[in-house]
Amino acid sequence: MADLSAFPITKKWPARHPDRIQLYSLPTPNGVKISIALEELGLPYEPHRVAFDSNDQTSPEFLSLNPNNKIPAIIDPQGPGGKPLALFESGAILVYLAEKSGKLIPQDAAGRYHALQWVMFQMGGIGPMFGQLGFFHKFAGKDWEDKRPRDRYASEAKRLLGVLDKHLQGKQWVLGDAYSIADIAIFPWVRNLVGFYGAADLVGFAEFKQVQRVLDAFVQRPAVIRGLDIPPKPAG
Repeated sequence: MADLSAFPITKKWPARHPDRIQLYSLPTPNGVKISIALEELGLPYEPHRVAFDSNDQTSPEFLSLNPNNKIPAIIDPQGPGGKPLALFESGAILVYLAEKSGKLIPQDAAGRYHALQWVMFQMGGIGPMFGQLGFFHKFAGKDWEDKRPRDRYASEAKRLLGVLDKHLQGKQWVLGDAYSIADIAIFPWVRNLVGFYGAADLVGFAEFKQVQRVLDAFVQRPAVIRGLDIPPKPAG
């Protein structure tokens, strides 16, 4: 049985199954990337809920794993060389899990780099821009009379959707016929933009037929349905 006692985070979130990948997360767009990937890959894991309402993400135990105080983060007890590996940043974790399993990423070098470019597209563009738009459209931004910040992010979100929509023409998934970590990176954020953030009309989402088509296929996958609710809300 793996010994994870060297990781302070396990004091706050004890591992009942220390031989499994330990996932510290919450069902946000970045968080569900990893739960979906783990469900798709069938890798054994144990989820731990990092509750923002009690500031778990700023606790010393969590910061010992991710000094940037963001979810998700993992500990893999069977990392490279059979040694435990701790990782944060959802994009890095996606790549790691895909390469560990040999799935959800092309095995040829060119295909691998194409997958990585779309993961980076999400991390550098879609995530930050959609997130800022959500802030100004749904949350504190409503207190600003000046709508230029909101409109700036809405314009950039619309541009990014246009890039994705054009790319998806004639393709089943981002990389073509093969479902991959590129889809897992991108579509939780698209779902959040038009769902939780309620920004579909603001960005003209009805114009992006290809994005709609692939989003619809994505959210119907059984592993995605399961992963979107992990870690689950506490009972009661």
